[in-house]
Amino acid sequence: MPPDFDKLFDRPVIIMAAPRSGSTLLFETLSEAPDVWTVGGESHQFIEGLKPLNPLSGAVDSNRLEAAHAGELIIRQLRQRFARFLRDRDGREFVQNQNIKKLRFLEKTPKNALRQPFLEKVFPGALYVYLFRDPRPNISSMIEAWKARKWVTYPRLPGWTGPPWSLLLPPGWQELNGRSVPEVCAFQWATANRFILDDLGELPPDRWIACDFEELTNKTAETVQRICDFAGLSMDERLRRHVSKPLPLSRYTLTAPEPEKWLKNKDLILPRLASVEAVWERCRRMVDQGGSPS
Repeated sequence: MPPDFDKLFDRPVIIMAAPRSGSTLLFETLSEAPDVWTVGGESHQFIEGLKPLNPLSGAVDSNRLEAAHAGELIIRQLRQRFARFLRDRDGREFVQNQNIKKLRFLEKTPKNALRQPFLEKVFPGALYVYLFRDPRPNISSMIEAWKARKWVTYPRLPGWTGPPWSLLLPPGWQELNGRSVPEVCAFQWATANRFILDDLGELPPDRWIACDFEELTNKTAETVQRICDFAGLSMDERLRRHVSKPLPLSRYTLTAPEPEKWLKNKDLILPRLASVEAVWERCRRMVDQGGSPS
């Protein structure tokens, strides 16, 4: 008997964050919860493997996906794809354990920062965890990602004359042709966070929670407990032990984090801060108000 997808994907937890903001660290930490199941990593090919959702197909021109992009066939195909690869923290696969009636699906892909209306259609009633990071270290990390060319997402983006495109593809990317990598990264940061704030602002406040990267790394146990309480995730002794000590480096860490590491790129970043200031202020206000977009 095929799985009941409405029950299988009951209140999935979706992490919303700009690229290089620490979302992998949060994802890997929450993946230690006993009732959490994931596809083992990011879902780029699960979504963009469907031609109507891939910017290179010509059907869409960026990673922005609206509710209208989630037709019945797309919804069914995506749920089937996710279900096929679900696994728990011990590596048990759902396809081999379909007697499991209750699980909580956790999803994290940075491009999802631009897809909330689409995801809401695919997973009605989903809960969202918004992770925000100060734009200075965040943009610095994005610059390093572009330089390293380990996060190239569209190596031959039609019409793009710059280096191979890395990280998410925001609406309006065409206007960045000829701009420097720091300018592109600032635009990516601002666009990702603006869309998250706008989209979450359309939801009831009990459907999402926010935290910043500093909170996650400096008050890990308290922050993870708050997220688990919000999402209804179990926090057993194994997870408590995991968050009681400094978190291990995430799988996508380029170099070990340091509080002032971004300063090596400060001459590239400081001239771009004016372009992100309005969004940055919204993020700061949200954190100060306890996680309410405005």
